[in-house]
Amino acid sequence: MLANRREAGTVLAKALAKYVGRSDVVVLALPRGGVPVGYEVARALGAPLDVFVVRKLGVPGHRELAMGAIASGGARVLNREVIGWYGVRASAIEATAAEELAELERRERLYRKDREPAPISQHTIILVDDGLATGATMKAAVAALRARRPARIVVAVPVGSPASCAQLRAVADEVVCAREPEDFAAVGQFYADFEQTSDAEVRELLESPEPALLHLAGR
Repeated sequence: MLANRREAGTVLAKALAKYVGRSDVVVLALPRGGVPVGYEVARALGAPLDVFVVRKLGVPGHRELAMGAIASGGARVLNREVIGWYGVRASAIEATAAEELAELERRERLYRKDREPAPISQHTIILVDDGLATGATMKAAVAALRARRPARIVVAVPVGSPASCAQLRAVADEVVCAREPEDFAAVGQFYADFEQTSDAEVRELLESPEPALLHLAGR
């Protein structure tokens, strides 16, 4: 059991120790829950931290169930099995995608403000979230990052479904799932405190003057 996302980040950082102090490493956190985790990872590694926004595409009438996801840069991943099972029409997919794109763009403006995005091309990107359930949002993030030509993509989570962690290994260069419990049902079951991360907390962490978090403008 992890106490909270900050503790989860310290646990995950230990599994990423080989990346400590490397000048080519950038930590990208999936907001909102991935940001407290990513903050601790970036602090431990001495790497810059930024957000990479991904939005789940929920099945109409069952929004908690992902039929796909979209990410910064226009990448889209669809789960054809879920779409077929629920008979989701193409028009409904497009309507949901348009709605989530508007939220994605709002969050990018809110979180980053006037800061330039972190460098991606030719860098080793450590892509962090607070856990891995279906893997749809993480797959969308990996697909979007590939188009920006990073040297390496490392997917890193404190806890994940064994099946999803295995699936991500087929698309990322490396997957670090600190814990892969066989009884996985949901990410939240492995946290004592899994309260939703607020926009204010995301902004506070991204704007932190913590000296180990290098200024993006200087990279």
